[in-house]
Amino acid sequence: MARHVAAWCVAIVLGASTAHAADIKVLASNGVKAAVEALKPQLEKASGSTLSIEFSTTATLSERIEKGEPFDVAILTDDAMAALAKAGKVAPTQTKLARVGIGVGYRKGAAKPDVRTAAAIKQALLNARSIAYTGNGASRPAIDTMLQRLGIAKQMQAKSHLTAAGAAPASVAKGESDLVMTLISEILPEPGVELAGPLPSDFQTYLVFSAAPSPKASTNGNVLSLIKFLKTPAVASTYSAKGMEVTQ
Repeated sequence: MARHVAAWCVAIVLGASTAHAADIKVLASNGVKAAVEALKPQLEKASGSTLSIEFSTTATLSERIEKGEPFDVAILTDDAMAALAKAGKVAPTQTKLARVGIGVGYRKGAAKPDVRTAAAIKQALLNARSIAYTGNGASRPAIDTMLQRLGIAKQMQAKSHLTAAGAAPASVAKGESDLVMTLISEILPEPGVELAGPLPSDFQTYLVFSAAPSPKASTNGNVLSLIKFLKTPAVASTYSAKGMEVTQ
C-alpha cells in the first residue's frame, strides 16, 4: 500500500513539473537566430517553459502561419507581422525588439573587399566570381534594388547564387561563393566568414524584428513573460554582439 501511495505521489510531482515546463513553440526568422539561440537558457528561465524553436526566412514562416500551423510566439519582420495581425493570425499588439542592417561577407583569409561606397561595392561585386544571397530572404528586395541602381543587375544574374534559407553565409565559408549579401546578424555567427562591412548608406535598409503571440496564446502568462524578457535591458548586449541594434 505504501509503495502505491509513494508511486502516486511521484506521478503527481512529475505531472506538475511537466505542466509547469510546458513547451512554448517559437517560429523565428533567421535574422534573429544567433541572438535567440544565445538567449535561450535565459528565455526558458524567464518563461518557466521549455522552448521549441524553429528558424527559417520570414516569408516561409509567414506562409506557414497563414496556413494555420500552430505556434505560440512568432518573431518576424515588422511588415510581415503587420500583415499577419491584419489577417488575425497573430495578436494585434507586437513588441518591437531590434533592427538589423544588410552587410557583405567574405571568406576568412581572403582579401577584404572595399564596400564603403557605391563605386567600391560595385567594383567588388563585379570582381567576385559568385555572390550568394537567400532567394526569398527579407533582405533580397533591397539587394535587387541596389544592383539595379548600380546598373549591374544583368551582369550579376550569371554570378548570383540564390540559396535556401540560412545557407548563403555557409556558401562562402565552403568556397562556393566569393561574397554573401544578407543581414549582418546572419553573417557574424558563420564560422569562416568575415564581415566586410554594411551596405553603403545610399543602399542600406534596416529590417525591424518584432515578437507577437498567436491569438490562442495571447493570454498565456509564460508566453507573455518570454516576450517581455526579449525587450529588457538584459538582452541588449546580446543583440549588439549578434549584429542587431535595439529599437525603442
